[in-house]
Amino acid sequence: MVLITFEGIDGSGKSTQAQLLEEALQEQGCETVLVHEPGSTTFSERVRSLLLDSSLNVDPFAELLLFSAARAQLVTEQIRPALEAGQVVICDRFYDSTTAYQGAGWGVADLDWLASFHERVTGHLVPDRTFLVEVDAETARARRAAEEADPDRMEEAGADFYKRVVDGYEALAEQYPDRIRCLDGTRTIDDLHRTIRADVEGLLDAADA
Repeated sequence: MVLITFEGIDGSGKSTQAQLLEEALQEQGCETVLVHEPGSTTFSERVRSLLLDSSLNVDPFAELLLFSAARAQLVTEQIRPALEAGQVVICDRFYDSTTAYQGAGWGVADLDWLASFHERVTGHLVPDRTFLVEVDAETARARRAAEEADPDRMEEAGADFYKRVVDGYEALAEQYPDRIRCLDGTRTIDDLHRTIRADVEGLLDAADA
């Protein structure tokens, strides 16, 4: 039915908003599926454990391929069947993350190459709406530190890396203004949720028309 994705750097608050949206839609009687990347299938969760293992030194291009392999499995096993069944799919990260992190962050490939690659990986599946929850790299770092959890391999990347990721997301928002909605991640959780919910209600009304 509708594919909604949430994007943003680690610590932006996107996962919280994805969960709140699912709860709100379920209260309205919508059938929903909430998935996260990388993960949400047996294969993809095993890939996730590799990607987050701080003891491994993963080449950036190998990292891109691992994320994409997990995504291909997720689309085939979870996302596409749910959409075909008329459900609302909410995805915590999708291919924009690869463009921002591996593309802009690590400089693995340019935007055009990645856009074509994502089409092959997902079978030309494009989100109906992407919410980009924006915070600066320092705010996100402080939030992650406050959680008092040991950083995973991805979170150990330095400040310069995360600045490039932020810039990568901004470039995507400029390139796809009809799909990507930019949200100020420093707003309150409830305020962000209300904005997202209002936008999604309009999206669902249009899908039913």
